[in-house]
Amino acid sequence: MHPAFSTETSDVIPIYAVTAENWGGVAAEHRGEGFAKASGFKGAPGDLILLPDTKGGITAVLFGFSIADVHRDPFLPGKLATALPDGVYRFEGAWGDPSLPTLAFLLGNYRFERYKAKPKGVTVKLVPSSGVDAAQLSLIAEAVFEGRDLINTPANDMGPAEIEAVIRAVAQHFGATVTSVIGDDLLAQNFPMVHAVGRASPRAPRIVDMHWGNPAHPKVTLVGKGVAFDTGGLNIKPDNSMLLMKKDMGGAAVALAAARMVMAAGLPIRLRLIVPTVENSISGSAFRPGDVLASRKGLSVEIGNTDAEGRLILGDALSLADEEAPDLVLDFATLTGAARVALGPDLPPVYTDDEALAADISAAGTAVNDPVWRMPLWKPYAKLLDSKVADINHISSGAFAGSVTAALFLQRFVEKAKAWAHFDVFCWVPSPKSGRPEGGEVQAARLVFELLERRYRKK
Repeated sequence: MHPAFSTETSDVIPIYAVTAENWGGVAAEHRGEGFAKASGFKGAPGDLILLPDTKGGITAVLFGFSIADVHRDPFLPGKLATALPDGVYRFEGAWGDPSLPTLAFLLGNYRFERYKAKPKGVTVKLVPSSGVDAAQLSLIAEAVFEGRDLINTPANDMGPAEIEAVIRAVAQHFGATVTSVIGDDLLAQNFPMVHAVGRASPRAPRIVDMHWGNPAHPKVTLVGKGVAFDTGGLNIKPDNSMLLMKKDMGGAAVALAAARMVMAAGLPIRLRLIVPTVENSISGSAFRPGDVLASRKGLSVEIGNTDAEGRLILGDALSLADEEAPDLVLDFATLTGAARVALGPDLPPVYTDDEALAADISAAGTAVNDPVWRMPLWKPYAKLLDSKVADINHISSGAFAGSVTAALFLQRFVEKAKAWAHFDVFCWVPSPKSGRPEGGEVQAARLVFELLERRYRKK
């Protein structure tokens, strides 16, 4: 089980979900109503009080949370992981389905301590309530934590080779196979855009290809953008825009986290994970604005701006994925600032022309509190990608709809797949939220696992 879970049965402190109307009765049962009133506790959403016993310990915890709060913020109980003193706890009383509060508690326990001289580790633990599938929640939390670690690790320790090494370690654990194409071999094996974006860095670009599962099962392919660091290339970013560019491999972290959940759960699919991973750097060999690149698809691509490198490496990766006509292709990328302008950091846009897939994605995201918002693949905007010298320009000729035109560019590389969706993720939590500490976040990974469980799990 996850380290934040405990099997301890003695001295477990109960946590009660209470409201402004009923908290007094619950407190009275533990002889703490007067103490709570004197402390100003009112049972509002997120309010927390520790009721003392006669020996100075904690006899119970009251936490403001109701069914209405489930709809507002299902992960509100996640704040308990950092608000409670060290100890072992258990949810009691009117939590409804305790699975989401329990997962929120687990996810709120995350800390990135790789570079700390004295890591604290997990000190606030939870005994799973009745009806909670602790094994399932553990595999989800473990995959999320690994994805967060990958995003939070600075680029000096997380380059293309290190990303490949992590994928290989996960593959070995679950009995998957991995191949990779590295450096100049990318040209020989027809991945010219991956090579062009990564060739300026001393850390060789590569494309990593993992297979798992029975080949007779439905074919599902996950593609993740793995830009270990993005300087912007010759269209260099200003310093304030470069500060978080260690997270530009967030799409790869999302895809790997989702893949790990799938393999740990043993879903009956033939899973494929494709990660093009590069460092977009600057040197005499860097690709330039105005260059025309070949692509695996056969389209010639005019470069409008070297800081839009992610869609280039995804183009080659999606072409590879598409060649075997899989049942489903999902790609994930920290692709555009326009997506954040439109929807903010918490709500990634998703693009697909498949109505059934769109509905399933929305339902899965709502069910597990991993939301996305559907945006249009608005075909009239495709003309904004017209080029006078090549088959297509990789950026829009206008200032508007940047996330939409990026998705339209990617769609040009998907032809044979039965269904495809593109997630323009942010993969960062700017300030702490319940169950989501500040830092890297694998947005949409839990959604994808829920989606694939619903679609392919044998009943």
